[in-house]
Amino acid sequence: MKVDPSNADALHSWDGDDGDRWVEYDDIFDGCLARYDNALLDAVRPADRVLDVGCGTGSITRAAARRATSADGIDLSSQMLALAEHRAKVEGLDNVRFVHGDAQVYDFEPESLDVVVSRAGVMFFGDPVAAFTNLRRALRPGGRLAALVWQPLAENEWMAALMRTINGPTEIRTGAYSLADPVEVERVLDAAGFTGATVTGIREPVSFGPDPVRAYDFFAGLGPVRAALAGPDTGTERRLRALLDAHTTTDGVQFGAAMWLVGGVRSRSVPGHR
Repeated sequence: MKVDPSNADALHSWDGDDGDRWVEYDDIFDGCLARYDNALLDAVRPADRVLDVGCGTGSITRAAARRATSADGIDLSSQMLALAEHRAKVEGLDNVRFVHGDAQVYDFEPESLDVVVSRAGVMFFGDPVAAFTNLRRALRPGGRLAALVWQPLAENEWMAALMRTINGPTEIRTGAYSLADPVEVERVLDAAGFTGATVTGIREPVSFGPDPVRAYDFFAGLGPVRAALAGPDTGTERRLRALLDAHTTTDGVQFGAAMWLVGGVRSRSVPGHR
């Protein structure tokens, strides 16, 4: 599999322990953003050929396939893709295909797609401009991009509260929040050959399981939390459990959250771009 060197660490993570953990807690990962799904899927039309970037276990890919002519999903995690393929087979979907690859450098067929979608999957590219340029080449002229990315940390109670609880960083500008600034989003899309960039705010709660016990098990395995729990601060577990108890509702453990729905169009003429 061809992987850009800037994404080598991501491959090691997602095709390793993080991928295993995602499969183990797929119900939480998948349910976490469920309230945002329809806003993303509204970009899919019946005649579309769809690509889902960072597809994970494939819930968005399969949902797109039910609405469109075909849907492909691409991800770095072989474990998540195996589960995605299994679920597509169980659901009887024959217009779905899953690819183990790095979307930043994958050799997509030029101008073969109508729409690229992604739910929290495009923020982790080592070189965002190169990645979106590669995706733009795969779109037909006039093809569309629709992606959900996180708004800034201050707008996401779930992460801000978690970082305070484990005495983690109060500012995060890379990784999950690399596209939190609309100005940066527009700069990246313009440099990659997209026009008509739109950045629309959506605010919905995120859910982390049916009860605080399940939620604690989920959070305790995340890298920064795991490190904090193993550190010298013996009060971390108590604070984390108290935080989750305080956010337990009749609909499970919920926190405030906010995402951007990013849109763009592959221009019919892209001067200066291959």
